[in-house]
Amino acid sequence: MPTLDVAKPSRSTTQFATTAVACSAYFGIALLLVHVLRPDRHVATTMISGYAVGPYGWVMTTAWLAASICCLMLALGLNQIGPRSTAARLGTLVVAIFFLGILLTAIFPPAPRNSPTLSGQIHSMLFFVNISCALLGSVLLAMGFGSDPRWRPFRRTAVTLAALLWFSFALQFLTAYREVGYGYANRLLAAVLVVWLLAVSIKLRALARK
Repeated sequence: MPTLDVAKPSRSTTQFATTAVACSAYFGIALLLVHVLRPDRHVATTMISGYAVGPYGWVMTTAWLAASICCLMLALGLNQIGPRSTAARLGTLVVAIFFLGILLTAIFPPAPRNSPTLSGQIHSMLFFVNISCALLGSVLLAMGFGSDPRWRPFRRTAVTLAALLWFSFALQFLTAYREVGYGYANRLLAAVLVVWLLAVSIKLRALARK
């Protein structure tokens, strides 16, 4: 009977996973914190990226930096002990691209209202790159998890979170198109993304410690 090609976890895998858990947790905490620090921003009509402009903008910037590091650590960890199927490998590659996209998002903040800038234009384009990575990566990894016995128990959770990401994106698109409640939809999308990053990070760490 052929043996399954399964990579063994190493000390570095545990470090990658632990860092990913910490960064994804900080990402979520920082998103909550900006709402406390900036109660003057109207939730219904303010995208989360708007908190990067003005007082306490550094909190939102560090949130993106944490999210980008999380994606990098996940990509490195999945490359070591992730499933070896084509879907999973492609998903890992997409997560690595996601890291670069969020990093650039932190470097190029949005423009202030009614003051278009080159940085703001780049930031807007990166939104579509990042959301595409999140949507595609979540689906590819959910498909790939079923091919590995170690990851298979996590597949149902991964599929559920991928579906929620697609749903929240559709809601974001519809509300932005109608210009009604798009701020709420944007926060739902961000919340699901935080949960997805944290869930995959925790699973990676659990497997790395075995």
